[in-house]
Amino acid sequence: MFNTRILIFSFAWLVVAGGCTSFYPYKMEIRQGNYLTAEVRQKIRVGMSRQQVTSILGSPLVNDVFHANRWDYIYSLEEKSRQVERQRFTLFFEGEFVKRIEDGQAADNKPSDGKVDVVVPAK
Repeated sequence: MFNTRILIFSFAWLVVAGGCTSFYPYKMEIRQGNYLTAEVRQKIRVGMSRQQVTSILGSPLVNDVFHANRWDYIYSLEEKSRQVERQRFTLFFEGEFVKRIEDGQAADNKPSDGKVDVVVPAK
């Protein structure tokens, strides 16, 4: 009788455990930072004020005390402890206005380390 119960319990455990694809805990995706679409990044131009930039992009993720004229908008997405996507958008100010833009996001939505200086033609 006792062996029959152990056998039934073992069989039931194998059936239940066999339905599981893995015994690893669930890891949720983690989104951190400011996600900026290509359309939003294209709205930022050299010569815009800090207030205009904040109204379009929101406040920057990194606001360094030692580099007050630099705003970094950083975004990363992790799925199952693996980094899937990363964006970096940096604005450099001279006084209250944007002087230079570094867009670390290529057109095909893959990270790039190239620097892009946006120049507005004189009117």
